[in-house]
Amino acid sequence: MSYENSVSEHYTHGGLLGAIRDSIVKLGKTIDTITIDDLAPVDEFHIGGRRATDHLLDQVNFSADDHVLDVGCGLGGAARYISSKFNNQVTGIDITQEYIDVGIALCAWVELDKRVSLQHGSALSMPFEDETFDGAVMLHVGMNIDDKPGLFTEVFRVLRPGAYFCVYDIMQLSNEDLIYPVPWATQMSTSILATPHHYLQALKTAGFSSSKENIRRDFALEFFRNMHSRMQTAGGPPPLGLHTLMGESSALKVNNMIHNIEAGRIAPVEIIARKE
Repeated sequence: MSYENSVSEHYTHGGLLGAIRDSIVKLGKTIDTITIDDLAPVDEFHIGGRRATDHLLDQVNFSADDHVLDVGCGLGGAARYISSKFNNQVTGIDITQEYIDVGIALCAWVELDKRVSLQHGSALSMPFEDETFDGAVMLHVGMNIDDKPGLFTEVFRVLRPGAYFCVYDIMQLSNEDLIYPVPWATQMSTSILATPHHYLQALKTAGFSSSKENIRRDFALEFFRNMHSRMQTAGGPPPLGLHTLMGESSALKVNNMIHNIEAGRIAPVEIIARKE
């Protein structure tokens, strides 16, 4: 099995659309009444969810005229939110076929299928022409990609001059081994972490400039404390959430990730880069 197939297999649920349908019924919703805010707990698959997405987007100037690329879009949650926030066109690409299939269905449910396009494919070899996009985002993707200079070179290729590239990834802060499994990998073989310095160097090699980093470790720990408190108050997880994506392994993966962040091994980090 190829490495990319191994990564895709890690994320494949097998019955995700049905699981989401069942969960929205528990919310008292239907596919005709569900909103992108209702879906946010499951389809913004990164630390901090919607709050983290807003924090990242507030640092750039996307507009209704900008066609934005979502690299490693997953179910397309961030893509749908960007389109609804800026009233613009967004294209997402992801290596997991089930995520794309489910994401296309979710776009139709919330009537964003005319503005949001999701495609199956590799971020290392994207089926887009040079200088197609006015901006790009990448949320919790690089942890599964070894060739980060190649990844960023490919993103650079498809962006127009002046475009912002907003990265929000889990990055390595120490040389200590992680506790596995975690949400992005069952074992070390598919966890390709790098330091913020490595990201900045790879972005520079690709041609990006004006990069800045923001380590969001404290934000992540606060987010998980609040999540734990809400679950205790409610007596369990909400009807729709990350457990819908990850199934029975959800609690173990999230707890391991929290321990790794607390120990200073990893943290979510923002980097805002620009193609001059």
